Amino acid sequence: MAAVGQPPTKPPSHSAFMTATNLLPTGVVFAFQTLTPSFSSNGSCLISNKCLMAALIVISSIICFVLSFTDSFIDAEGKLWYGIATFKGGMDFVRAFVSLAVYLAFALSDSDVLKCFFHHGGDNLRVLAVNLPMVAGIFAGFFFSIFHTSRRGFGTDVGHGVQTPIGARDTDTTFTSSDVKL
Repeated sequence: MAAVGQPPTKPPSHSAFMTATNLLPTGVVFAFQTLTPSFSSNGSCLISNKCLMAALIVISSIICFVLSFTDSFIDAEGKLWYGIATFKGGMDFVRAFVSLAVYLAFALSDSDVLKCFFHHGGDNLRVLAVNLPMVAGIFAGFFFSIFHTSRRGFGTDVGHGVQTPIGARDTDTTFTSSDVKL
């Protein structure tokens, strides 16, 4: 804790845990779980509900994959920039696919999705649905802590810690000409 009159100490600018939380699809999973009860009619699906659920899963999957390529930073003038980062290696796609796999593990294990699409799944499917999200989350956390990145994505608090110029942060992160300056 900082003494009176001194600025508060800043949290570390980057850690393995922060990397994992930035790369895991928490926002997409939250949005999916918010919309699922309504779209699936609480698991008692008609054909229209199945179409809505399938569309939700596909659109959320695309969003989850694309968000893996986003970044934000504060420039030397203190302005916040968001953009789609270009890739310079296969690790970007591996991170995106791991994030997508975690999302799909959570989405396909949702009780309303199971009732809607796999209502005759049995005990084996139920056991898989209970354990798959946990295993996927542990694997992804381990993976992201080893193969970390300095990308922050959209919506990440970039106001704390030491801000480094975009070129010095990651050799695989550059911004396209379609960057949005806020």
